[in-house]
Amino acid sequence: MQSSVSTVAFGIAENGLTFVVFGTVAFSFVMSVLFLVTRGTDSMYDQIGQGGLSRESDFVGAAPAPPKESAAAALEREREVRQMLHARSERLVRRGEPALDIDAEVSRLLAPASAGPEHDAGLQEEVRQMVIARNERRARQGLEPLEVEAEVQRTLRELEA
Repeated sequence: MQSSVSTVAFGIAENGLTFVVFGTVAFSFVMSVLFLVTRGTDSMYDQIGQGGLSRESDFVGAAPAPPKESAAAALEREREVRQMLHARSERLVRRGEPALDIDAEVSRLLAPASAGPEHDAGLQEEVRQMVIARNERRARQGLEPLEVEAEVQRTLRELEA
């Protein structure tokens, strides 16, 4: 019996990796049981994510965002655009370039969109030439020609989509 115990002990001592692996598993098991048993209700780690900066927070200090089309939302949007342009202007000045006219840029960026997008004159002329060529083909086929300007506008609308 003595020789079998000494053989097992010698085998464990001889193979140190086995001892380390089983020791680590045993230690982690004991520690996890200990943490489960002694877990307190006021642990600092249980409070992570419950401050005012997290989404699931019950922090009531922050006001809800204003409706998108309200005057408050427009004022906030203008303030943020102004901040962005001021930072861009400072970067340009540091690079040795002229500063931006912040008021002009704000009015340009926040101006309501025009009724329809303005097309390049070259594109309009190219589409007009295409419509004229189409009308010439239609005339050779004996069909009625299309109104050039209306067809140009229709084609440009199709190109937008």
